[in-house]
Amino acid sequence: MQARKSFLLKVFVFVGSMSVAVASANAQGVIVPRPCERCPRPIQTLPRTLPIKSIKIDTKIAGQVATTHVEQIFRNDTDAVLEGTYFFPIPETASVSEFAIWEGDRKLVGEVRSREEARRIYDEIVRRQRDPGLLEYAGKNLFQASVFPIPARSDKKLELTYTQVLQAESGTVAYRYPLGTGRNLTTIGTVSGYVEIESRDPLRNIYSPSHAVDVKRNGERGAHLSFESTNAQNPQDFQLFYSLSSSDFGLSLLTHREPGKDGYFLLMISPKDDWSEEERAAKDIVFVLDTSGSMDAEGKMEKARAALLFGIRGLQAEDRFNVVAFAGEERLMTSGLVAADDAGRARGVEFVNRLRPTGGTNINAALIAAENQFDGSDRPKMIVFLTDGLPTVGETNANRIVDNVRAARKGGVRLFTFGVGYDVNTALLDKLAAENGGVADYVEPQENLEVKVSNFFAKVNHPVLTNLALDMGVMETDLVYPKAMPDLFRGAQMTLIGRYRNASDLRNVRLRLTGQTNRQTRAFAYENLHFPLNEDANDFLPRLWATRRVGWLMEQIRTNGEQRELRDEIVDLGTRYGIVTPYTSYLALEPNAEGMNIVGGADAQSQRQIRQLPMQGRGAGTGGNMSGQRAVRNAPASPPAAQPTATTGASAVQQSKQSRAQQESTRTDDDAVRINNGIVRRVGTKTFYLREGVWTDAEFKADAKLPETALVFGADEYFALLKREPRLAGFFALGERVVVVFKGRVYRVNNAGN
Repeated sequence: MQARKSFLLKVFVFVGSMSVAVASANAQGVIVPRPCERCPRPIQTLPRTLPIKSIKIDTKIAGQVATTHVEQIFRNDTDAVLEGTYFFPIPETASVSEFAIWEGDRKLVGEVRSREEARRIYDEIVRRQRDPGLLEYAGKNLFQASVFPIPARSDKKLELTYTQVLQAESGTVAYRYPLGTGRNLTTIGTVSGYVEIESRDPLRNIYSPSHAVDVKRNGERGAHLSFESTNAQNPQDFQLFYSLSSSDFGLSLLTHREPGKDGYFLLMISPKDDWSEEERAAKDIVFVLDTSGSMDAEGKMEKARAALLFGIRGLQAEDRFNVVAFAGEERLMTSGLVAADDAGRARGVEFVNRLRPTGGTNINAALIAAENQFDGSDRPKMIVFLTDGLPTVGETNANRIVDNVRAARKGGVRLFTFGVGYDVNTALLDKLAAENGGVADYVEPQENLEVKVSNFFAKVNHPVLTNLALDMGVMETDLVYPKAMPDLFRGAQMTLIGRYRNASDLRNVRLRLTGQTNRQTRAFAYENLHFPLNEDANDFLPRLWATRRVGWLMEQIRTNGEQRELRDEIVDLGTRYGIVTPYTSYLALEPNAEGMNIVGGADAQSQRQIRQLPMQGRGAGTGGNMSGQRAVRNAPASPPAAQPTATTGASAVQQSKQSRAQQESTRTDDDAVRINNGIVRRVGTKTFYLREGVWTDAEFKADAKLPETALVFGADEYFALLKREPRLAGFFALGERVVVVFKGRVYRVNNAGN
């Protein structure tokens, strides 16, 4: 068959809403196959779209000009030659510089067609295929091309390059690449991305709310980022934010607010990278290592020894330190703190190398001994505590241990706890860290202890600003997380997320950050920050805030016991925002989950199930000492512990890590919701549940008496509404039967047969 020599390229210029920082394109490029009349054996049943075998993204951002090159490989798994229409949403300000469809070594080009024709073809495909998923493209600048031939049982490679200017607001630059594909419109194999940033101004915060990115800095003004995913069922757009600042501590602000509701904000604070020795804060640190007999198993002692040696060798000469080894009783390297000069570090290395695992576990005495090493200096002070077991010697009551450490605490000491394996009391370690300004972390048997603890030491060895306080000025804020601002370390950044409210649009807000560095109090002012009354961009913020809120509530239950109000709020947040929690995660797995018995459903039966659910897999309501395979299987259904006693095993460790991850989360990926795949969908700030075949907005209340608009899928009025309100397209893309609350009105979509 003779291949065509040209391809019709059509640019769809239907302008929709756009954030100040970046166009909001929400869908991946797809090929929609159509009947091939010129083919000798046209296929009778066409796939909705061709699956995407792989996507490679290569983006270079230089001076806020982003050039994105994408290579997509589509797969034709049918036995027939196909032709199709290729759609790709490009940012509003972007221009396509190159498009290529490859057939062997031939590169074929095309011509531009009119906006009107592109719109007509687009609407007709939606109507003909009755596929609401394509509605994701409404309101977008759509690049369109005809593709022929697509040989049977073969791949088709397309390449597209476009350039856009990224705008900066409040010093924050945003970039987005569309990876969403409608709602299960097509499947995607592997996705790999590489972004290179070159800036004229120093780079500060680099943040992706959508993907786990590997960031490598290239001096103050450059960075390389990469990410990779495989077989994503419901992939999100890749989003990237970075800030530009020449100050010592750069600040970025992102906001989102729907009219008439509270707004959400995310503040990111990041220090510069090139701190001089004079600017760096000298610190005092005590390393506390469990040397009980159980540390001899699985090579834990050698891994812990290597991690501890890494921490000691990374100290600076101005620092002071000590090492406390404990088993049945504590052993000190020395009394008090010694300078971390060459002689001091050598002394520490020698002491650690002599340690051998033997005896019981006296946690109480070890922590009190560590607290007693600090004097009254104004340096940053921290204890790093590592154990693999429960208290078995001396004081063994967890509540009294917490009280004793509280009484012995010297002012400003941060306590960081590491639990190794499953034989640890997670509630005790969590509470010790929470009450003493630190963080609890856990190393499971399959994780590398040396790598994890060494990475921690690499960070805390360079504190640059401590005892932080942030004055929000005229802004009225609430439920800001974390509750206590942590210290800032070189190479790290801090994120604060919360809600805000104001009666008018505020464009000149002034914030003031204070903290201590190298024994001096310093203040930093940030001017002309914008807290709007309405902001469509950054719609990931409400769910990110809810995730942090759930994490904090779970931690309160873990440390202070379950209370009805806390449990009910977790259920409400999980339902409204589609967040899986220990109180909501299993309901969608029930056989009849498509009825009202959905996560956090409103009927009485669902509420009974929710109340009963946390008790599954446990003996007593607050005690159950589970460990091993059974605990791992039951972990998602088990509730947080009520008291810091006997909370051991895989279940406890995983729950503690979950609540901590939710408290610290800076990403909004869909991993948790995939447990409920087919039942729950999230679109922007909204969560939808499939109830009796209708995708129903979690905000919809039958008794709310809001005005309603009824629509028939694919009718003229349906498309006319989408032209007036492009944001509805993402909600309507869920299916032919949708109920959504939008701008104070209920929109009810049905297919022609209902």
